[in-house]
Amino acid sequence: MTDLTRLSAAELAERLRAREVTSTEVTQAYLDRIAVVEPAVHAYLHVSAEEALATARDVDARRADGEDLHPLAGVPIAVKDVVVTQGMPSTAGSKILEGWIPPYDATLVERIRAARMPILGKTNMDEFAMGSSTEHSAYGNTHNPWDLDRIPGGSGGGSAAAVASFAAPLAIGTDTGGSIRQPGAVTGTVGVKPTYGGVSRYGLIALASSLDQAGPVTRTVLDSALLHELIGGHDPRDSTSIPEPLPDVVGAARQGALGDLSGVRVGVVEQLQGDGYQPGVQARFEESLALLEEAGAEIVQVSCPHFEYALAAYYLILPAEASSNLAKFDGMRFGLRVEPEEGPVTAERVMAATRGAGFGDEVKRRIILGTYALSAGYYDAYYGSAQKVRTLIQRDFEAAFEQADVLVSPTAPTTAFKLGEKLDDPLAMYLNDVATIPANLAGVPGISVPNGLSDDNLPVGFQVLAPAKADDRLYRVGAALEAALETRWGGPLLDRAPELG
Repeated sequence: MTDLTRLSAAELAERLRAREVTSTEVTQAYLDRIAVVEPAVHAYLHVSAEEALATARDVDARRADGEDLHPLAGVPIAVKDVVVTQGMPSTAGSKILEGWIPPYDATLVERIRAARMPILGKTNMDEFAMGSSTEHSAYGNTHNPWDLDRIPGGSGGGSAAAVASFAAPLAIGTDTGGSIRQPGAVTGTVGVKPTYGGVSRYGLIALASSLDQAGPVTRTVLDSALLHELIGGHDPRDSTSIPEPLPDVVGAARQGALGDLSGVRVGVVEQLQGDGYQPGVQARFEESLALLEEAGAEIVQVSCPHFEYALAAYYLILPAEASSNLAKFDGMRFGLRVEPEEGPVTAERVMAATRGAGFGDEVKRRIILGTYALSAGYYDAYYGSAQKVRTLIQRDFEAAFEQADVLVSPTAPTTAFKLGEKLDDPLAMYLNDVATIPANLAGVPGISVPNGLSDDNLPVGFQVLAPAKADDRLYRVGAALEAALETRWGGPLLDRAPELG
């Protein structure tokens, strides 16, 4: 029998609809796989076996009765632990929320449950999504399935590692500065950051409200499109949600897979390549450009001069918003509560003790930085100036999209680095997001497609960016590249990953 965990979500959906396999069999296969690889990978913080199997049995019964079900009904999924799930722990990777079980579901989880997709569990992440390596989780590191001594990216390393290790066919991630796309690049998976407001943020534990965006983590471009179509669309509970229907992302992925990009202008961003990019990463990028050109795309060079300031602007805007969003974790209303060992038990002292014990070093670092940037006398010099740079970056995108239909770059400047290698150098860690951050500052969508192995035999990613609300362009170009690469390789890149267990 075919190993069910090796099938794409689209293939599983087809077999389930044809009743060649049951959701119970598929879900159990994934739970068995989790049991084998989790001791080495640690992609999950919580595995919800009983609930997942109950959903699977319900799907099987409904399908046997002839009920018309969602195309993804019965296909299992994992959810990043920054997304709240009713009846299931939601910690955002932090001790301050240890054991917290939300009384409600995020909108995207409601849509997943309504489609009757078994939720396998919650995936590991950097605490409150602050990090590029998943080393800042309060619950231990996640390991890259390609090399267990290396990072799986971050903050959503758990979701990417679960998909890459065949411990989930689909996963939900969140992307504040690259936390879906960068893990995708270093684990050989597909990661999509939708247009800001294209997927509801209701029920996401906020890091930076003007930057956060949930999206798919998958093994194929078509799988991402299918999941994007399900979770996307307007939500009146999210004031930033776009009140318009999604473009036809699934149709675009199917069209792109045919391999014809005639008439598509692909803009190569001058500032997102070259110096600082690993030679193997740059080489795979140039090879992928050649494949797009062979598919009929026109390659043009574009300049976005203010992108060089994106990293600095981001690391003022994000900490400022984080310091505000995380103020609610005060030991009074929910989550951890720590009382001072000595002296009076006042609100201020409980808050200080709780936040001191509950937050990790990286979270504390960013709260301090953000609070300083917002303080009287420094607001205009730091936060205000960063917002002006953000406007300039948005204008760079507008000018570039007048010259090209999509923009492209390597997703990350290097392959996965060793665990612990950059923990003592936060600035070096932050540089991992240099190519992904501009999209978050401008609110435009992006996708990372695995496009080969670097000289160190580790995966690299190819990033495609599109104008806001033109997410379908990502899928057309991404699927065309994926098809060309898999024809060249003779199968998916993940087929070449080391076997675990």
